[in-house]
Formats: sequence, C-alpha cells, structure tokens
Amino acid sequence: MEDTPAENSPKLPVPGRRNILITSALPYVNNVPHLGNIIGCVLSADVFARYCRLRGYNTIYICGTDEYGTATETKAMEENCSPKEICDKYHEIHKEVYKWFDISFDEFGRTSSPQQTEICQSIFHKLLENNWLSEKTMQQLYCDTCQRFLADRLVEGTCPTLDCNYESARGDQCEKCGKLLNPTELIDPKCKVCQRTPHICDTDHLFLELPLLRKKLEDYIDSMSITGSWSQNAIQATQAWLKEGLKPRCITRDLKWGVPVPHEKYKDKVFYVWFDAPIGYISITACYTLEWEKWWKNSENVELYQFMGKDNVPFHTVMFPSTLIGTSEKWTMMKTISVTEYLNYETGKFSKSKGVGVFGNDAKDTNIPTEVWRYYLLTNRPEVSDTLFTWSDLQAKLNSELLNNLGNFVNRVLSFIAKPEGAGYNSIVPDAPDAESHNLTKDLGEKVGKLVDQYLDAMEKVKLKQGLRTAMSISSEGNAYLQESQFWKLYKEDPSSCAIVMKTSAGLVYLLATLLEPFMPSFSIEVLRQLNLSPKTSLSFCNEKGETEDKKKPWNFLPSGHSISKPEPLFKELKDEDVEYFRMRFAGSQADRKVKAEADAKKIAEQLKSTNITEANAKKQQCKPEGSPKAKPTETEIPITKLDIRVGLIKKVQKHPDADSLYVEEIDVGEESTRTVVSGLVKYIPLEEMQNRKVCVLCNLKPATMRGIKSHAMVLAASSDNHSKVEMVDPPASAAVGERVTFSGYSGEPDSIISAKSKVWEKVQLDMHTDAELVACYKDVPFMTSAGVCKVSSIANGIIR
Repeated sequence: MEDTPAENSPKLPVPGRRNILITSALPYVNNVPHLGNIIGCVLSADVFARYCRLRGYNTIYICGTDEYGTATETKAMEENCSPKEICDKYHEIHKEVYKWFDISFDEFGRTSSPQQTEICQSIFHKLLENNWLSEKTMQQLYCDTCQRFLADRLVEGTCPTLDCNYESARGDQCEKCGKLLNPTELIDPKCKVCQRTPHICDTDHLFLELPLLRKKLEDYIDSMSITGSWSQNAIQATQAWLKEGLKPRCITRDLKWGVPVPHEKYKDKVFYVWFDAPIGYISITACYTLEWEKWWKNSENVELYQFMGKDNVPFHTVMFPSTLIGTSEKWTMMKTISVTEYLNYETGKFSKSKGVGVFGNDAKDTNIPTEVWRYYLLTNRPEVSDTLFTWSDLQAKLNSELLNNLGNFVNRVLSFIAKPEGAGYNSIVPDAPDAESHNLTKDLGEKVGKLVDQYLDAMEKVKLKQGLRTAMSISSEGNAYLQESQFWKLYKEDPSSCAIVMKTSAGLVYLLATLLEPFMPSFSIEVLRQLNLSPKTSLSFCNEKGETEDKKKPWNFLPSGHSISKPEPLFKELKDEDVEYFRMRFAGSQADRKVKAEADAKKIAEQLKSTNITEANAKKQQCKPEGSPKAKPTETEIPITKLDIRVGLIKKVQKHPDADSLYVEEIDVGEESTRTVVSGLVKYIPLEEMQNRKVCVLCNLKPATMRGIKSHAMVLAASSDNHSKVEMVDPPASAAVGERVTFSGYSGEPDSIISAKSKVWEKVQLDMHTDAELVACYKDVPFMTSAGVCKVSSIANGIIR
C-alpha cells in the first residue's frame, strides 16, 4: 500500500477495466488552506481515490494550485513581491500541508505552466472558429489613483441582493449569500488597493455565448445528472442557474498575470480565471503524462468524478461543460460531481481571506495525529447542510469513537493474542478449523457481510460519511462479539471456541484496516505493522475476480500460525485542558493571533529587563502562550474515575419476597457469574420492562443487605426534582456487557471497594445529572461507552442516583 501512487510510469486507461479520473477543485494559491477547504474538496477526493484503488479500479487523482487571477495580484501587492513569487511560495506550502494530511495525488501541479497556456489557447481558438464567442463593450470600474481597470477581486462593496446587504462582498461573488456578481453591481464600491471610490468606464471584452449553447448543455445535464447520481445540492445549484436564464459570460480580464489572449485586439488582456482554472485539470494531467488525451478525450472508457465546495458548482456544471461542448471535440465530460456545503468554525465561518479558523499548518502544530484530523473532518463532512467544527466535538469523537471503540477493539484482540502461552497465544494467530459451525461467530459473519455490502454501496455512490460510519459499526460489532463470547473464560473452559473467537477477531482487525484505509491511511499502516504485515501489502477484501464473498468469513483473512508484532495503543486521549488551550489559541483571526503573539513576546522582553531570569527560561516562557494548559492545583474533589460503572444486562428479575417496593435482579456485568442487585424501582418501572434490559451498574459499592438479601451493586437511575418520575440510565443497545462507562477528560482506575465511611459516592453523585438532551452526565461530560452515550427516556435535567 503506497501513499504516492505515481512514483513510477504514469497510468493510462486500460480497455476492459474501470478507468476513474478524479479531480478536486484547484485550491487558490493566495493563502494557506484551512480545514473547510481541505474537507470540501482535496480530502474528500482523496478518500474516493483510495477507495477506487482498493477496489482495483485503474485510478488517477489530479489536482494543483490555481495561480492566475486578481487574488494573486492582490496578495503580491500585500507582500510586496511578484505574482510568480507568491505562487512559488504558496504552492510549496499547499504541497506540504497536503503531504501531512496523507493526500495521495497522482499529480499535484499548477496552472502557471506552459501546458496550461497551450491547452487554454487551443480551446479558445476552437470556440472562436465555431462562433461561440462574441465581442461586447462593458462597463468596468476604473481607479484614477491606481490608473487601472479594477478586476472583480480588486473591488469590495455592499452586496445588492435583497436581505443580504453584506458589506464586504467581492466584485465577483458575495461570500455571505453566494450570489455571483459584477463589480458594477456593488453598492458603494471601493478599490481594495487605495480604498478610493472608482468610476465606471467602457472597455471591450470577449464573451462565451452561453445562451446559444443552452440546448446542448441541458441535454448533457439531464442525462449525466441521472447517470452520474449528482448530489442533490449540485442539481439544485445548477437548476437555479438555468432557471435564472443563461447570459453571455465574459472570458477576458484587464490583468497582466494570466494566460494571454491569442488575439491581436485583446493581446493586452488575459483569460478570466473561471475560464482558465477548470482547464487546469487538463493541463496538470498533461504534466503527468504526454498521453493526456487518453484520459481527457476518451468518454467511452473513462469516468470523470469531480469534488468541490458548493460555491464552485456553476463553474463545473454550466461553464466548464459549455466550454468543452463548444469545441465540438469528444472530451471526457464529468460523470459524477460530489459537492459539500460549508464547514463552519466554532461561532463563525472559516475564511482564508480573513484568517478565521484552523489552517492546515495549524493542524500539524497541534500534535494531534493526521488520522484523527482526517477522521474528524470526514465524520463531520458537510454533505447535505453546513456543519460545525468545535474543539469539544473533536475531543468527543477522538475519545469515544477512536480511542474507546476502534482502538479498544484492536488493542484488546492483539494484546490477548500476544500474551505468553498459558494466558494467550504467544503472538501466534491460532487455528480455527470449525469456525463456520460456531453459532456466535457465524452470526457475526452474517452481520459483517451485510455491513460490508452497505459500505460498498455507500462508497460507490460517493456517500463518504455513510461509508465511514458503516465501517466503524464493524468495530462496534467486534467489541460486542468479544464481550458476548467471554473469551477470557473460554481460554480455560473451551480452548477451541476461544481460538475461533480470537482468529475471527484478528481477521476483523485486518478487515477494519482495509475498510478504513481510504479514511485513515496512517492508522491502517500502523495496524498492518502490528499485524506483522508489510505496509506495501495490498490491502483488499476482494478476490482476483473482484468478488467480496469472503467478507462473511473474517476468520479466513489471516492464516493460522501467522506471527503478529508487539501491540501498542493506537490513539491517545485528548484532555479538557488541551481543548481549552486550543480553543483559546485559535480564537479570532490569524492577524489577531499574530498581534497577540507579538504582545506576549514584548511582555516577556520587558520582564527580562526587570528580573534575573535566564535566557533559557525566558525562551521556555515565550514558547508558552497565555491560555496554555496550566498545572492544576491540588484537587479536593473526588474524581469520577473512582467509581466502577459498567454496562450490565439484567438476566433475571423478581419482586423481593419481603419488600413490596424492591426488585431483586441477577445482572451480568462481564464477570464469571452474575451479581445479585436489589433496587427500589417497583413503583416506577414495570417488571416486564426490567427483563433482559441493559443498564448502567455501579459495581464497587460495598455490598449492603436489604431486607435480608445482600445487594452487590447498584443500578443507576434518574429522577425528576420531586421524585415523582424515575427512569433507568440506558446504555446504547450495542454497548458491550461488562465494559466500563468512561468520562472524557478523566482517567484512572476505580477503587476496588467504596466504603460508606469514605462518602465517595455521595460526593460524586452531587454532580451526576441528565442534560436537556436526555444524556446522562457527570458535570457536563457524558456517560460514554464504545457504542455511544448513555441516556434516559424523557427526564431532562434530572438527578442521577
């Protein structure tokens, strides 16, 4: 398995195979990409490209930096350098960011190449020959101070759209409402260079006659949007454009930085970036292989998938297809478009231009691993509506889903196999000849088979979030399988069944590494290492014919006798103090953070003048910004981790023979035998609702005799303020019996026994409650299992006791 598939000779389409050409919207080169940019196109396309390679499809993934246009000129003015120097600088920054995010481009190029000029001008000549271009005099804003026509991005003003009135709308598009604009439409326009008010002048430009191409374009859209299963947001945005009516679209600009227009009258102009940039997909492929036409002029054998954010849709469903159609050549047209909405940041919107949010280089500096960032962004992928990045949500997903579910399963399986003989299998995968006749294992195989089918269906339809969620469900099933099998007992009591369970579980570990490789490739590499398989091993759950029937037989994925490597934890907990530090560190804009860092440095320098602090210690202080995690004062509060709260299953329940208000339950909490528990729930919960129910059980209270029967644990329940209503705290249905309930940000082992004198339970219980969403919480931290949070049915803001 290799992350950079284009190390050798370029791949070309192969007759008889699925040939997949994938592009992601070219990121603009005027800044560092933020997390919204990354999930919006580059990361999403990478997941699909990796999936296609996993299936054995002949796949290339093309991307690069979009380098021409006003934004580059503007950035060059800000940094007092040439546009080329800006492009060289930020192209390298983009490459480094994407390399850290494990993006597997076959070619990551740039639009400021000779190939771009050649292909762009060639397409222009075809459009001119076919009479799809026209000349028009247009009114454009001219700045007397700067003595130049102002391209759209050199103008800002108030958006003219009703009910929008955004005061910082650009001359080409309003960032708030998304409407495409002309600079002359802005209210109270200002030149971005000098902040003076420009005036309107006439200037001649070339236009693509979209109205004349409408019929051909609509035929393409009507056919391909169905064949390619376009995402609904892409269809809606496209239809809105068509409904509004197509208008001739200007393809030239009064700039110096861009592809020159090969026409005598317009030789001092360049192509407008909307016309030029999509052609970059083609020119970057031409940099990848001289035989680029085999990919781009081969509609019968190549499927084109394109990934982008919603603001890019019209350029890819209307303008770029119209450009290609107008040449009358047989181009490979887009089959499928996958569009994301916006990923917002904490309380606002990610913005490159304003420096708001977490940027690609910021993610690297947090020391949170790449696979965690990829996982979080993909679980939060805004496929149908805007989603929100928050540090607390990142913490919850890392700690509960990656650490407690996935990481726990893999580590539990491999650690048991690695134990020495007499306690485990001495790092050797055991033989399991009778796996298919083992009922629990056979049932697991059926469940896993269905989940793999659902995964494949989702991924083929580019429903990436659903595919990831389905793969993680297999990990939950693995945890439940381990718990239900009680393998730790089987090792002594039924060795052959234990061998089946562990060989099957080891196979599930391999299957998870395979299914999750598109999402978290570095995770898969590490799992392969722990399985003692080469990182270059071709991960696959298909046979040579592409069939996936073995998915129902996870016990066959690893051979008996295979030796594994030393297991190690895969994920690390993210603590509350870290979350608060990151929230403060990345508050405001990049400019705000720079000002604050400079102020902190100045403050340290002033302190140095008045103290005898050493230079080494000064550097340490300077590296630690305000708001970084501080050492906690000695805590007087009792930590929740002293309580041993587990998921239990009520196996048997009856009324107490000597007390009408009490139940006597036999509860499985993952031990060799059930525990007898006495609960005062008769008045609140019917007997039939108690039977075979999963509950949260406090297991380390000192046993107490209640009306002649000793109770060895306590079932947790929530009550209303007046105690008129009581409901049990329910773990998720798929939570494993016997697993500990955890609390994000709190670590430690429970006491073996909590005595009545210590008052531990009484003190901790004061902070246990249900919230407005019915989630059981300690303070504001949810009761968490590997399958999710614990909840009650209807009591909001209740007391847990």
